[in-house]
Amino acid sequence: MKKVVTFGEIMLRLATPGYLRFVQSDQLTATFGGGEANVAVSLANYGIPVEYVTRLPQNEIADWCISELRKYNVGTQQIIRGGDRVGIYFLETGAVARPSKVVYDRAGSAIAEIKPGMVNWREVLKDAQWFHWTGITPALSQGAADACLEAIRAANELGVTVSCDLNYRKNLWKYGKTAAEVMPELVSGCDIILGNEEDAEKVFGIKPEGFQAEHTGGEVDAAEFESVCRQLMRRFPRAKKVIITLRGSINANHNTWGGCLYSDKLYQSRRYDITHIVDRVGGGDSFMGGLIYGLITYPQDDQRALDFAVAASCLKHTIYGDFNLVTVKEVESLMKGDGSGRVIR
Repeated sequence: MKKVVTFGEIMLRLATPGYLRFVQSDQLTATFGGGEANVAVSLANYGIPVEYVTRLPQNEIADWCISELRKYNVGTQQIIRGGDRVGIYFLETGAVARPSKVVYDRAGSAIAEIKPGMVNWREVLKDAQWFHWTGITPALSQGAADACLEAIRAANELGVTVSCDLNYRKNLWKYGKTAAEVMPELVSGCDIILGNEEDAEKVFGIKPEGFQAEHTGGEVDAAEFESVCRQLMRRFPRAKKVIITLRGSINANHNTWGGCLYSDKLYQSRRYDITHIVDRVGGGDSFMGGLIYGLITYPQDDQRALDFAVAASCLKHTIYGDFNLVTVKEVESLMKGDGSGRVIR
């Protein structure tokens, strides 16, 4: 099986224990995470060969990070070394009516200082079937955006499927360009587009009928997003499939979760009621990892690919950390309706 390649920033994650606020905590739990790395770990867990590309400094923190990726069978041979620091993000986990908070400390990170030509993309992608990136990477710097465009163009030339998660983060676009200025050229080279209602509206000005800035109360009508999918496909004619994640926020610990996929028609998933969230960070990445696996494994069955992605992401909400450490068997069991959580002996 040909490999999947993902490209982006991985950060040191420092989180307060339990539900403590920053001002309460005298310790932080250290793990690693980042959109494209999270996708890579998911795929490796599902048995898909995967190579993760980033830029990290020559220091012990970066070595620790690489060893964590290798622990989960993620390929790290194409990671380039250079720069001064690993980016950091701090996480305070919310509860009930209090939302989670993320504070970034990633300015001047090694990958933010990447330049075109530092990665030999034709070499990296020569035996790949899929390339994945997210909207976080071009938000970091002009150099990161240029390197991402380099990768997409190489993938297009080599006939490699390209997917993106739009992943709009308003607090990251600080180098003088907006997402609306940068993203269209990148997304025009994509075959698969994943997003949510905020991504489509904030980046491209595309809204569904009956748009709400944030869905509360738990139910999100998938049908209203068919117009978003159609508009995205008209804007980006290369795209073969557009996928929208559907999160209903009842409170910080209780969400509904589902998705819809538009290709030849609109496919809708079942809706999961996640009543006791352990960690929702990385939820969208776990969806993307499941989707890539599903589209590779069930190429003629978009419904099954979507169902796998939603079930995989549902399980991620029960796992601490950015990485979705579940197996294909566990995901398929939930797809079949076994959500009892009974002890397996």
